[in-house]
Amino acid sequence: MVSIEMIGKFLLVHYFVIAPAYTVSTTQCFSRRCLANDFIGKEIYSAPQTPDCLINVNLTTIQYETLSFNLQTLEFSSHLKVFMEWNDPELAWTDSQYNFTELLLPYNYVWLPNLTVNNAIYTKVQPLSNDILVTRDGAVNYAINMYITVVCDMNLFAFPFVKDTCIVAINGWNQSSCGVNFHYGTINTVGGKDGEWQTLDVQLCGGNLTYIKITLHLNPFNAMVSLVLPTALIMIVDLVSFTLPLDGERNAFKIKLVFSFAMFLLILSRQLPEGGSCSPLIYYHFCFCLLVLVVSLLVSMILSRLARTGSVWASRSQKQNGSDSSMTQQDNEVHRDATEMNSSKANSVDLMTEVTSMQKISTFANNMDMELIEQMRRQVYAKYWDNFFFNVYLSLDIIYMLCAIAFFITKDCSSDKLDM
Repeated sequence: MVSIEMIGKFLLVHYFVIAPAYTVSTTQCFSRRCLANDFIGKEIYSAPQTPDCLINVNLTTIQYETLSFNLQTLEFSSHLKVFMEWNDPELAWTDSQYNFTELLLPYNYVWLPNLTVNNAIYTKVQPLSNDILVTRDGAVNYAINMYITVVCDMNLFAFPFVKDTCIVAINGWNQSSCGVNFHYGTINTVGGKDGEWQTLDVQLCGGNLTYIKITLHLNPFNAMVSLVLPTALIMIVDLVSFTLPLDGERNAFKIKLVFSFAMFLLILSRQLPEGGSCSPLIYYHFCFCLLVLVVSLLVSMILSRLARTGSVWASRSQKQNGSDSSMTQQDNEVHRDATEMNSSKANSVDLMTEVTSMQKISTFANNMDMELIEQMRRQVYAKYWDNFFFNVYLSLDIIYMLCAIAFFITKDCSSDKLDM
């Protein structure tokens, strides 16, 4: 029979040895860190396995920001800050176990949904924080930063007056019957009002295809100052150059204008947009300006030759040179006769010889007057054609300006943004 003394010893041992050990084992997981270590030890790396094989992930808030747009490659870069929430029953606890409602866990020790962009050529995903927030019922709150680059077939037909949309297909493009099912909440814009490219609107479009539609607007000031204004000024200067005389000075000036415009296009070739399926109208503007400058130079050269020789053909020029040589021979004869006349005067005064000499001098003066008259006639003739081409040139510029404005307003070019 067990004595009272033995029972007392047993109770003392239980009180001082077993009971403290039991107390430690039940109270050591009352802290958040202890619970977090328990969840880490479970190694919950797989997705929650629901009966319908779908994990519902709510994208509660998406913050969008435009970073840059490359006109040469049509690459559009943006930044998304995505706040998401889903439920994982393996991360839940009850009130009877722990008296707190929230817990922080390292993000790389639990399952996380993989958010991608289907039409991206570059995607970089970074967690907003190294910890994720878990609530008592198993709700997980997580946020990421996404840096995305997509190819946007921007309509640059009316460059530099550009307003078009770009598509960011953020998941949901092709969804299977088993996997992650995203539910989208609100989307708002951060910044985007300053700089060359301005973000006018951001919309979240759902349905069979889920994507973000961004409406962008290009500030035309920079392109107008660096591209359109210089070409307009060069054309005006070429128009004013018709006031210069028809000689080598005008031709040299127009040659400088043509080379200046060619160098201008060469320098700006790396800044001009490629255009994609809608080629920019400004390309045709540059071609027209260069063509008009070259034609103006050729017309000026032809009119200069016409004012100098009276003809634009080489044969007529040679004939004119022959005429000039005959006039030179005649001048030599007159000079020789004048010398003979002086010698005859020195020897003897012959009235008939003096009369003959005076007739020759009169003939020479008449020939000089005829040459001056012919030269003036050629210059007037060339000036007439010069004024004619000036009017044609001015009319052509005005007609081109009106046609360009009308074509710019009425013509439209579009592409299917969803054709990927």
